[in-house]
Amino acid sequence: MSRHLLVPVDGSPLSNRALAFAVEEFDDVAIVALHVLDPTDPGYSSPTDVSVKTEPPRGSDEWYERAAEEEERIFDDARELVSDYSGEFDTETAVGAPAREIVDYAEENEIDHIVMGSHGRTGPTRLLLGSVAETVVRRSPVSVTVVRD
Repeated sequence: MSRHLLVPVDGSPLSNRALAFAVEEFDDVAIVALHVLDPTDPGYSSPTDVSVKTEPPRGSDEWYERAAEEEERIFDDARELVSDYSGEFDTETAVGAPAREIVDYAEENEIDHIVMGSHGRTGPTRLLLGSVAETVVRRSPVSVTVVRD
């Protein structure tokens, strides 16, 4: 039985669904919600309420400030989702390539299982952008449950 569960969160409905799945399926385990800031990502790590025209350059101090505000919203939503959970719940942040950071966190923190969402990209976007979930599944030292949309 898993005792330490990692759930990567990005604020999307699918990552929230993965967190809800983890809470429902894994009783009384320590769950860590991990948010990865990727300053090189051209699309998924942007705060959702900013315009491309006014967004600060990626990796700048202002970008990190906005990302921190968005991250706090993501963690607040996650805490609300697990408010009735009887097990331990914590939040963590990493900076870098999401798949690598997720796998590294699992290796370095005695994680027994990862539960994560997958957007199920197909065609050219999958070839160009790849899949964080697919990479984690291939490289993870522990079992991974993928929640699909």
